[in-house]
Amino acid sequence: MTIGFDVITIFPEIFHAYLSESILKRAMQNEFLDVKVYNLRDFTTDRHKTVDDYPYGGGAGMVMKAEPIYNAVQAIKTDALERLIVMLSPQGKRYNQTMAETMSQEKRRILFICGRYEGIDERVRECVVDEEISVGDYVLTGGELAALVIIDSITRLIPGVLGSKESTKEESFSWGILDYPHYTRPPKFNEIKVPDVLLSGNHKEISKWRRREAIKRTLLKRPDLIEESKLDRDDYDILDELRRCSLG
Repeated sequence: MTIGFDVITIFPEIFHAYLSESILKRAMQNEFLDVKVYNLRDFTTDRHKTVDDYPYGGGAGMVMKAEPIYNAVQAIKTDALERLIVMLSPQGKRYNQTMAETMSQEKRRILFICGRYEGIDERVRECVVDEEISVGDYVLTGGELAALVIIDSITRLIPGVLGSKESTKEESFSWGILDYPHYTRPPKFNEIKVPDVLLSGNHKEISKWRRREAIKRTLLKRPDLIEESKLDRDDYDILDELRRCSLG
């Protein structure tokens, strides 16, 4: 399975740096991932390669022009492949693991429009965009980091990218709850010992301990996730026990 992304940006080197390292690099080499990055300035029509202008009505900052973005999208679409066109925007649906899992099954290429400055001409939203996504309730200087977050989170869900299915199943948010604590050598560090159960070799007990600790951590740090999590009857027994023991 290969999933494809297209990215329109005025800073293509941001993507080249991140995509040339670690898991994403290997995913591209093994043809699980295909990312094409387009410089928006290549789709301008003036000699200065202008991508922004002053806002109508006044105000601070500059606004990204509609024409270069529209031209870029139309040029990219000439290969006749189907695409989901996504604009990274604070107005979009808030991105989460469920969306990552859904988008990892997307058969179309996913095209990201990365904004900058004070925003993008509203006519891009009206004429080009299929969906808007926000990666959180905070302000970034542009959509590039948001696009990379989404590409990264989707890529690791592609079968074969991480090697083990368990690597994704037991991560934070894949269960709907936070991850359990992790330990490695040495068995004692700064007077803190690795829990005995993890050294026992009893995989059934280790699994039970990890599940309990994941639920405990979620209850302590992100109780809002409990209501929407994928808990089964055994998990609710653990939850009841933790509440009775005041998270002890």
